[in-house]
Order: sequence, then C-alpha cells, then structure tokens
Amino acid sequence: MSANKTSVPLNWSIAITVIFALSLTLTVFGLPQIRVLSIQQQIQYGIQALATAGIIFLGLAVMLNAYYSAKHVQALSRSAIAAEKNIHIGAQNTRISQDKLLAERFIAAIAQLGHEKIETRIGAIYALERVAQDFPKEHWTIMEILTAFIRENAPIRQPVAAKQEDSPPISFAKHKGAAHSPQPLDLNFYEESPKIRTDIQIALTVIGRRNSLQDRENQKLDLRHIDIKRADLLGANLEQADLRESDLSGVDLRGSNLCKADLEGAKLSGSILYEANLLHTNLHAANLCWANLNRANLQGANLRAANLYGASLRTANLQGANMYKTNLQQATLKVANLSGAKLFLANLQGAKLGKANLHMTGLIGANLQGANLNGANLCEANLNAAKLQQAEIYFADLSEASLTEADLYQAILIGANLSRAILYEANLHEANLMGANLSGTNLSDVKLEGAILTGAKNLESQQITAALGDRTTRLPDNVEAPTHWRQMV
Repeated sequence: MSANKTSVPLNWSIAITVIFALSLTLTVFGLPQIRVLSIQQQIQYGIQALATAGIIFLGLAVMLNAYYSAKHVQALSRSAIAAEKNIHIGAQNTRISQDKLLAERFIAAIAQLGHEKIETRIGAIYALERVAQDFPKEHWTIMEILTAFIRENAPIRQPVAAKQEDSPPISFAKHKGAAHSPQPLDLNFYEESPKIRTDIQIALTVIGRRNSLQDRENQKLDLRHIDIKRADLLGANLEQADLRESDLSGVDLRGSNLCKADLEGAKLSGSILYEANLLHTNLHAANLCWANLNRANLQGANLRAANLYGASLRTANLQGANMYKTNLQQATLKVANLSGAKLFLANLQGAKLGKANLHMTGLIGANLQGANLNGANLCEANLNAAKLQQAEIYFADLSEASLTEADLYQAILIGANLSRAILYEANLHEANLMGANLSGTNLSDVKLEGAILTGAKNLESQQITAALGDRTTRLPDNVEAPTHWRQMV
C-alpha cells in the first residue's frame, strides 16, 4: 500500500480521537456546574449532552460512510475501465486472429481454384462461399472472384451457323389453307450440346443463392460473354446482373430473379423462364426463340428487336413492354397481358393471342397475318397500317380501336365488337364480319368488296354509303346497297 493510501485512514482516526477527547473534556468540565443545578436540570443537561455527542458521532459516521462509498465507487470505476481496456485488447486480438484466419482461408481457396482436380476446385468454391457468409465485408470481393472464375473458364464460343429460328417470314397465299410454317427447330440440339462443367455450375449456384443484401451499391455481377448452355439456375437471384452477349441457351431459369438485368444480345433460345421475374430487364436484340416464358413478369421490359420466334408466353405480363420490331412469329401469347405495350412494326405472323389483353396497345405497322386474336381485348388499340390478313378475330373487342389503313384481307371478325372503331381506308376485302357490332364505326373509304356483313349489328345506311363495296358485298337484310355499288361490275 502506498504512503498516500496509508495516511488517509490514519488522518481519519486522529480526527475521530480528537473529537472524542474534546467531547469528553467538555463533559468533565461541565460536571462541577451540573452539581449546582437541580436534579431535573441535571437530567436535562445530561440528555442534551448525550444528544449532542450522538449527533456528532452520527455526523462522523455519515461522513465516514460517504467517504468509503466514494472510494468504493472510484475503485469500481477503475475496475470497469480496466475491464473495458481488457475487452478492447481482447477484441483487437480477436480481430487480428480473424484477419489472419481470413487471409489464410482466402489464400488457400484462391490457390485451389486453379487446381487441376475438379474436386479441389469445387471445395475451393464452397470455401469461398463460407468466407462470404462468415465475413460479410468480403462478400462482394468473393462474388467478383467467382464471376471472374466463370468468365475465364466458360468464355463465349464462336457463333455457330444460323438455325431454323432465323427462318424467313411465313408466306401467306390467297387462301389460308395455302399458308405454310417453317421447319420446326430441332429441340434436341441443346440436349446434344456438352453439359456445363460441374465446378462452373457450382460457382453459378453459389452466386445465385448469395445474400444480395450484402451486394455493394451500384455494383453488378459481371457475367458478360460467358457460355453456360444448359446450366441449372432454378430460382437463382441474378438481379441487375450483366449478362450481355452471353449464351444461356437451354438454361433452366424457372422462378429466377432477373429484375433489371442486362441481357442485351444474349442467347436464351430454348431456355425455361417459367414464372421468372424480368421486370424492367433489358433484352434488346436477345434471342429467345422457343423459350418458355409462361407466367413470366416482363412488365416494362425492353424487348426491342428481340427474337421470340415460337416462344410460349401464356399469361405472361408484358404490360408497358417495349417490343418495337420484336419477332413473335408463331409465338403463343394466350391470355397474356400486353396492355400499353409498344409493338410497332412487330412480327406476329401466326401468333396465338387468344383472350390476350391488348388494351391501348401500340400495334402500328405490326404484322399479324394469320394471327389468332379470338376473344382478345383490343379496346382503344392502335392498329394503324397493321397487317391482319387472314387473321382470326372471333368475338374480339375492338371498340374505339384505330385501324386506319389496316389490311384485314380475308380476316375473320365474326361477332367482333367494332363499336366506334376507326377503319378509315382499311382493306376488308373478303373479310367476314357476320354478327359484328358496327355501332358508330367509321367505314369511310373502307374496301368491302366480297366482304360478309350479314347479321352485322347497328349498321347504318350512311356508314355503307361512305364505304367502297360492290355487288359481291353481302349486307344485312335491313340495309340496301348504295346505287353506285350496284352499278359496279
């Protein structure tokens, strides 16, 4: 014990002794005076003396208790500071140990990625995944290592010769029966192609199941120019991934998240994208021929000039999608939502659009020859200059649609609703409009030679007068052909 610590209790002992001696002296000197007092006064004096002594000693006790309490608190504070320092030192030691362990695991895993044995490479990939999970700060670094591993080991190959998906447009003869389809794509082509390497598949799986919340802000997975045909990416999270010019032909992407991913120029022919999330995804000039996009979410996606020949998009959501010059030949779009989509100059020859929602869809100059639009909602759609030759449009809703200069040669519009539709200068030569609703329809300069309008509803004489027909035009029983029609041969 130091001299200072020893002197403090000694000083307090001396003070208590002096106070006790003074109290005793005052009591002794006061005794002669007490004797002259009466017994009752002596008793009162004694009580007062005792009370005074008690108060003095009580005060001293309180002071002593406060002093030692303060010392105890001070000691506890010093202990807490010391403990905190120990904890800080322990944390530093732990951090140093963790950093050392991380460095060792990093070096070992990266070294093993280049090992000649595939089993060792697979172990290294799993080791890196564990490091990413144990050390969140290193998460993105490891994702960059794995994507670089894939790019180096699965580079895109030289393009092969064009397949049947690039076949020429369908040629429609005068009669529908003369139309022919191109040769179907050999779907066994992808099954015969070599399978993806196991270590690359595992690296893709690790990337696909990563915790995306730990991704760096404004950073994207770099998977450009890779060849991963027939890979298994079921339910993979590839949000905002950069997959430009990559070959994903025949890849299983069911339920995967490709929201805002960049797939410009990518090959996805024969791939499975059932219920995939492609919200605002860039698929500009991508090849999706024969792909399965049933129930996929393509809302706001960029499909400009994409190839979707023979693709299946049943009940897919294409609301507001950009499909300018998109190839949808022979595609299936039954019950799909194309509301507000931009299909200007799109190729929809032979496409199946039964009960599809095309409300307010832009189809200017679109090619819908031989397409099936039975029961489709084309209300307020823009079909100006569209090609609808021999299209089936049974009971479709074309109310308030614009079909200016559209070509509906031999189109079947039985039971269709054309209320307040604009058909200015449209070609309805040999079209079938039996039972169609023509209430308020603009038929100015519409070619109706050979058209069938028997049973048409709400057709007025002035509408027919404004149209161009001849003796071959078949009108409802209650509507007479204009005089100039009867004079035409």
